[in-house]
Parts: sequence; structure tokens; C-alpha cells
Amino acid sequence: MAQTNLYSRVLGTGSYLPDERVTNQELADRLAKQGVETSDEWIVARTGIHARHFAAANQTTSDLALVASQRAIEAAGIDPQSIDLIIVATSTPDFVFPSTACLLQNKLGIKNNGAAFDVQAVCSGFAYGIATADSFIRSGMNRTALVIGAETFSRILDFKDRTTCVLFGDGAGAVILQASEEPGVLSSALHADGSHSDILCTPGNVNGGVIEGSAFLHMDGQAVFKLAVNVLEKVALEALDKARLTPDDIDWLIPHQANIRIMQSTARKLHLPAERMVVTVGEHGNTSAASIPLALDVAVRDGRIKRGDHLLIEGVGGGFTWGASVIRY
Repeated sequence: MAQTNLYSRVLGTGSYLPDERVTNQELADRLAKQGVETSDEWIVARTGIHARHFAAANQTTSDLALVASQRAIEAAGIDPQSIDLIIVATSTPDFVFPSTACLLQNKLGIKNNGAAFDVQAVCSGFAYGIATADSFIRSGMNRTALVIGAETFSRILDFKDRTTCVLFGDGAGAVILQASEEPGVLSSALHADGSHSDILCTPGNVNGGVIEGSAFLHMDGQAVFKLAVNVLEKVALEALDKARLTPDDIDWLIPHQANIRIMQSTARKLHLPAERMVVTVGEHGNTSAASIPLALDVAVRDGRIKRGDHLLIEGVGGGFTWGASVIRY
């Protein structure tokens, strides 16, 4: 018999940061050797970032995703073989194909059990992944989903461009969602506008075994900032309206950790006090699709987020894409 009130409930979270932690001063010293000037003060003033983590040369995106997934599976207390949907949000996959999700499925030892695929929405990827998994579970198609945001952005940074290379880091975050009659993901709202694709992009492709265009990240920082602060408020309010909640009902805002100024602006527009926003950008930098699940896991494990809390996650990224979800933890 079909269940009439089916939700996707968060059972567990996990995250992973590569061992190499690079402070602003260490990064500035590296850049100085290439004739690029920056400083800890310059980076902190503009972004709120103090450090980031970089993957080792032999670490792939699926390697980072694996550790985060294992930690989420352990926290959820489930058998990995019960996972029948794997969604990896990433813009830095291991290969052109197969998907990082399929590679992760194999590393987890899960055999022929449901679907595995990647979602490419850049920094909005985890919000897109949560909404997608929630839809699959609510439809009855799947019961237990592993949703991961994982990135190795250090591989696509131009370390001669101080406006971008100081912003990003590597990492992975994961959640286990499972079908439940108890409320979990209450609502989601997703949007995209491809007319803004040129303000944040990595405009390269493989042709004949070589890269055509640029394999480095390019960004118009002012244009991204202006668009981000506008759409994040709107999509947050849209998701809240769908959930029949107001900002006053939100215990924790977990935004994409791109830039402290964007995050603070969004909180102010929603009239949410700073102490109700989870902030990890200072230590992680911008980890793109990994940033929201990384921040979520940090706040779950340090005890800030408790069962029954209402969470608002939101992200904006290249595409241009943006999305938000309201979750009862």
C-alpha cells in the first residue's frame, strides 16, 4: 500500500577535508614566487577566508567523497547495501565519464543497487542534489539515498589570478536521506538562468585529446556578488513559503560558504541574527558543492544542530544556478 505522507529524513551526515591546510600567509608566499601579490589582510577583508584545504596529487574527488560517505553511513547506522540512490554534486569529476557517483558506488562496495549519477550545478549542486533525492524518495522510486557534494577545485584554479585562486578549497560532505513518515525535507526551490553563464565559468572542453578554451575558473566577482545577494533572498523566501514557515521558524541558516559578505547580506535580508547562521568559510574557503554539507556536518557534530531543528540551506553558483531547501532535522 502506498504511503500518503512520505518524507525524506536526514539519518546521518559526514564530511572530509584533505590533510593539507593552507593558510592565507602560506598561499601568499606561494603566489609571491610567481609574481602575484596578496596578503592575509587583503583576503580576510574581502572574503572572511583564513585558510583552505587542498587535495594531495593522488587524491581524486571520489576519494574525498568516499571518506565523507563512510562517515555519513556510520552516523546513520545503516548497511551500505541498503543505499539505492547515489547522487554526487560536483564540477570537478574524476573523469569525463563514467560519473563520479558510479566510481564512488564501486569504492563503497555497493553492487547493482539502484541508480548512481552526478549533478552539475556548481556551487548550487548540493541543493539540487537534495531536491532531486527528495523527489525520488517521495515518489516511492527509492528508499535510501546518499547525497554528496565533493570538489577538488584546486585543480582548476589559475594561481596567477589572485581574484579567484584565494577563494576556493577542496573537500566533501555527505548526507543519508531515508524514506520516513516523520517530516524531513519540507520543501525545495530550484532555479537557473543560462544568460549569466559567462560571469562564472570554466570555459574549456576536450577535443581530439586536447583542451580547447580555458581549463581555469573565470569569474566576474562584482557581477556574481550582485546577482547572488538578489537571488538568495528570493529563493529562501520561496522555499519557506512552500514549507509554510517564516524566517522566524528557522533555527539554522546554512548557506553556501562563498564569501562572508554575501552570507551576512542574506542573513540580514531574512532578518536572521548572525548567531543562527553556520559559518565555516573561514577555515574551508569556498568548496563549491561541498560547502553546504561540510557546514551541516560541522554543526551536527559539534552539537549546535539538534533533532527537530528547522534548517534552511541555500546556494548559488555558475550556470547561473540557485536553490534552497527547508529541512526538519
